[in-house]
Amino acid sequence: MTIEKEISSEKQEEILKKYDNESNFREFREGFWRYLVFFLAVGLSLFHLYTAGFGQLLAIKQRAIHLGIVLMLVFLIYPLSKKFRRDKPTLMDIALTLLSVVGIGYLIVFNDDIAMRAGMSNQTDIIMGTITILLVLEAARRTLGNTLPIMAILFILYAMFGEWIPGDFAHIDYSYSRIIEQMYLSTEGIFGIALGVSATYIFLFVLFGSFMTKTGMGKLITDASISAAGTTPGGPAKVAMVGSCIMGTINGAAVANVVTTGAFTIPMMKRIGYTPTFAGAVETVASSGGQIMPPVMGAAAFVLAELTGIPYSTVMIAAIIPAFLYYLAAWVMVDREARRLNLKGLAKEDIPRFTDVIKARGHMVLPLVIVTGILINGNSPIYAAFFGIISTVLVGMIRKTTRLNGKQLLEAMELGGKTALSVAVACAVVGFIIGSVSLTSAGVIFTSSIIDLTGGHLLLTLLFTMIACIILGMGLPTTAAYIMASVIAVPALIELGINELAAHLFVFYFATLSTLTPPVAIAAYAAAGLANASPFKVGWTSVRLALAGFIIPFMFAYEPSLLIVRGTLINGIIGIIAAIVGVILLGCAVIGYFKIPCTKIERILLFAGAITLITPGLVTDFIGVILGLVAYMNQKRRMKTLLNEGGDIPAVES
Repeated sequence: MTIEKEISSEKQEEILKKYDNESNFREFREGFWRYLVFFLAVGLSLFHLYTAGFGQLLAIKQRAIHLGIVLMLVFLIYPLSKKFRRDKPTLMDIALTLLSVVGIGYLIVFNDDIAMRAGMSNQTDIIMGTITILLVLEAARRTLGNTLPIMAILFILYAMFGEWIPGDFAHIDYSYSRIIEQMYLSTEGIFGIALGVSATYIFLFVLFGSFMTKTGMGKLITDASISAAGTTPGGPAKVAMVGSCIMGTINGAAVANVVTTGAFTIPMMKRIGYTPTFAGAVETVASSGGQIMPPVMGAAAFVLAELTGIPYSTVMIAAIIPAFLYYLAAWVMVDREARRLNLKGLAKEDIPRFTDVIKARGHMVLPLVIVTGILINGNSPIYAAFFGIISTVLVGMIRKTTRLNGKQLLEAMELGGKTALSVAVACAVVGFIIGSVSLTSAGVIFTSSIIDLTGGHLLLTLLFTMIACIILGMGLPTTAAYIMASVIAVPALIELGINELAAHLFVFYFATLSTLTPPVAIAAYAAAGLANASPFKVGWTSVRLALAGFIIPFMFAYEPSLLIVRGTLINGIIGIIAAIVGVILLGCAVIGYFKIPCTKIERILLFAGAITLITPGLVTDFIGVILGLVAYMNQKRRMKTLLNEGGDIPAVES
């Protein structure tokens, strides 16, 4: 018997639209606009499937077609503001949709002419470029809020009026026509690397996730997680960890993941005795971690691979140990909390039989295995995603429960087209920032300024970078926050001796963790809505549960062998073992429970042991082991005393 969701789909949708601006779009049920949106979304998916299977177009044409359809869909389904009608587009929406056709269509039709002029702009180029720039900014405002477009405008103004800037950041002014050439006519602005990744890798993996969702992958993950961990102490929290982790690596969206899996895990956690705050925090931490969990990870990981030129397979392998440590620490904390409160697992009658789960949908794991195998083999992510989609359809045909009919195939393509909009717009608008930095050479100035500010001290630089990533992530989606921080901070980290992959992953991690860090923690807010708890309390409890995630990036920054693909084998093995023991001690210290409830001294010993084990070096590892052993032996002594005196041990023993 499976456990049904206790939170209605209406409640889920309400929370998703409230806390995730990207999901707050119109749903046309019938009529002309319904069919037009359906046609555009399916058409966008078919375009990407075709180019993935039969070859990409010229870079700027591939990106322009991608962005053109995205802009049309954005203006049709995202209202000007929440006050505007949601049953059909307004005249303004229709006008902007048509302008999207004109602005992008001009670039596609006259691309050869523009190339013959070596990108030098004429009057028509300037008009069309201005229209397109304004359209991208407005699309970003509708889908992502005000922060990112405002930052983009500031960078454009910086490029135009650099002579007015005092100090080292001053530069010669660039004319408006030169700005248009950079932002509209070249692949250095709107149609730069970020949008290129969206128009190739990201869209296809979003589409892959949509097809997997339609085959019932979510139910497989849910039921399998309950079967595996449901009966253990605090079982529902562990179900959340496993289920949200796997779902997150498929869809890579923290808030959507919280709402999807949290709809059943949060009520289950509350039912067995976890507080609403703790239940919401567990789901927040588990869902946010999906963006750092291989093989698919979040959209920013594909941008990382493209910006660095490092194969995605290398990025994926490098992320394995950090992601494992993140979830191990969180798992230890929910387990220790369950034992501290003497919480039981789910009743056996509520647990689906694992064999029944596998028989019904177990074959749907194959597409994920195929994608992982193709990526590890060093093939392009485009190739992996394309065959992942094809294999999902073919493997799904094995059983009636997962077989997709024609209508469901079209629905999957429509869902993929809509889901990818916000990421595509974010990638387009950060092109203004990247284009302005490359035009003005501001990146070099940022690097020297950071190093001057920190005096060349690596730890200070890492701390400032962490703070910058978290602040940026409070107002920006993960992909945009990562790109912004990588442009500003990564060169400084590399100059101070951090290897390129570790530097980019450092920024990527903290851009991801910003979704659960107060005061603006959108994933925590969504989980709080499901748990009926205080968003602020859920946010800070999430930080506590995800504490290892805030330490792990410093670990691989100092010891890149933890990324597997860098450093020596011996250092890597020692570092991984020490890190595993360290995060276990950290989990016990945070919750205050080891074998039995900890005294203050024991918590201090465990925490100090965790930090020294996590810090690279044989000496610190030895100190950490000693501190951990002292805490453990003291626990054993107190537990023996309690038993001898006939006292109660207030927890279930391992």
